Amino acid sequence: MALRLRDRWVWDFWIADTGTDYHLFFLNAPRALVDPTRRHRNASIGHAVSDDLVSWTVLPDALARGEPGRWDDIATWTGSVIEADGTWFMLYTGLSSDGNGLVQRIGLATSQDLTHWERFGQRPLIEADPTWYEKLGDSTWHDQAWRDPWVFADPDGDGYHALICARNRDGPVDARGVIGHAVSPDLLTWEVRPPLVSPSGFGHMEVPQVVRAGDTALLVFSTDDTTVTVARRSGQPATGTYICRGPGLFGPFAVPETVPFHRRSPLYAGKLVRQRDGRLALIGFVNVVDGKFVGEISDPMPIDV
Repeated sequence: MALRLRDRWVWDFWIADTGTDYHLFFLNAPRALVDPTRRHRNASIGHAVSDDLVSWTVLPDALARGEPGRWDDIATWTGSVIEADGTWFMLYTGLSSDGNGLVQRIGLATSQDLTHWERFGQRPLIEADPTWYEKLGDSTWHDQAWRDPWVFADPDGDGYHALICARNRDGPVDARGVIGHAVSPDLLTWEVRPPLVSPSGFGHMEVPQVVRAGDTALLVFSTDDTTVTVARRSGQPATGTYICRGPGLFGPFAVPETVPFHRRSPLYAGKLVRQRDGRLALIGFVNVVDGKFVGEISDPMPIDV
């Protein structure tokens, strides 16, 4: 059964796998808001647990908006979780009243049990570097995209990497979407690097993820047909989750040729997760069906790489 909350919308999510249980962290907001577009500024990070990715037990929220004046005092947005030396690290996106919620930044919370989380420090850890990335006011784009960090350990043991939904400093306004990149030796101090992929006709490339699948790597991201170039929009339906191949976790990836994973699927913000039998499965949130926002998490869909 999908994860559907009677009184709350559910959308972007990420999963931490302990080897025994899957911990699902997800954005959620009250359905009482009526207008689903209002959910973004009323989001908190929910939490549920499962041993099979199908039946979920909902737990108290992991993280809500920060105290007034903090860098995340409007809402907490999408992130990811990784374990290091017995501690769980959650990098997540925050919006603040400073900048009227239009500037996105990335900060950290930590936990010993995946249930009780404490914010780290008073400031965000990763911010957009104008050397490579667009800042608010650099174009007519509506916000400063710097969100959805996907964190993973370096395959050679050299620290950690974060992939980020970001925008290139230059180029046509509707085509600046890139996958930002930052590196860290310890998950606490971060250095921003150039984008992992070049602009390829997207306004933004949301909720990125990269996973190893045998002798190839898969880059996953999502976008919709309102945030792509005219050329992409006229060629085929563009809303959904995209998956493209590369030889390794850092590419190069065949982004210019990629298309939605399933053109008729309403699944958005898809993530690949390893099931207990070793197979990869795609999970997404159910976005818009028949013109109405649904807001629930799908069951896993096994995929054949």
